[in-house]
Amino acid sequence: MFARFIMGISLYLLLGPLFAATPLVSADWLGANLHRPGLVVLDLQPNATYRRYHVPGAVHSDYDDWRTANAVGTAKMLPPVARLEQLIGGLGIDNESQVVLVITGRSASEMASAARVYWSFKALGHDRVSILDGGLLAYANQRGNRMEGGVVTPRQKRFKAQPRAEYLVDAETVKAALNDGTPLIDNRSDAEHLGLLSGGGKERAGTIPGARSLPFNWLTVNGGVQFHSERNLRRIYRAAGVPLSGAQISFCHTGHRTALAWFVSHELLGNSEARLYDGSTAEWAANPTLPIERKIELE
Repeated sequence: MFARFIMGISLYLLLGPLFAATPLVSADWLGANLHRPGLVVLDLQPNATYRRYHVPGAVHSDYDDWRTANAVGTAKMLPPVARLEQLIGGLGIDNESQVVLVITGRSASEMASAARVYWSFKALGHDRVSILDGGLLAYANQRGNRMEGGVVTPRQKRFKAQPRAEYLVDAETVKAALNDGTPLIDNRSDAEHLGLLSGGGKERAGTIPGARSLPFNWLTVNGGVQFHSERNLRRIYRAAGVPLSGAQISFCHTGHRTALAWFVSHELLGNSEARLYDGSTAEWAANPTLPIERKIELE
């Protein structure tokens, strides 16, 4: 029994820090844990960029594979569970894997890609997922960290999703929020929020009635990949009139930009009641039966 105890302590010391990863991990953390068993670095860069340079051992995943049109044609939605299970298993990820998501590290939009995939993992019931703070550029600038080129072919694993219904918000949920006063947060640009720009096609310009504006790129320093400090994020939320706690639903055009805002609210500021409307205005504004508010009416 004592031998088993010693073995258990040894395994904890070896593996414990790995699976205690925070939503954002530093380049230092990744460098120190890179060769730990169970770690999968998932590279979301464009394929050509990935082939030139990536974290050693990183597996590439095309961001577009994480989004698809739904049954009624709304683009860039969360794919069916079975399809995601196949995708994730094919990337060498199982239910015990600690996943670290990596983007190049140049813009808030890139970071939103990582946040969207992060949200997808969480919606599937997988909590062992983190984002590399600052992206690949932060890792490359860390002394002692090396990069490699080429392609890593992962070994097929089995991933079984445990979907969380509370992560999925549809138009009916948003309609209910309009009636019960749940705050709605528009993470698009000011021009889109005011109704000066539309998503095109059948989409009407404007926002969901009563939504508060909090452009997603306000949440990073100069619209880059570095998040503002927690103290400054709280100041930004207060200035925008966005609650720091309690139920709220965020949206953008296709669920991309708002993923970054959801990550800030839910993961960095600790609001477990923050939710993301996947269909966003691509779904809402294209449906003439749903209300829209245009804050500036143009002739």
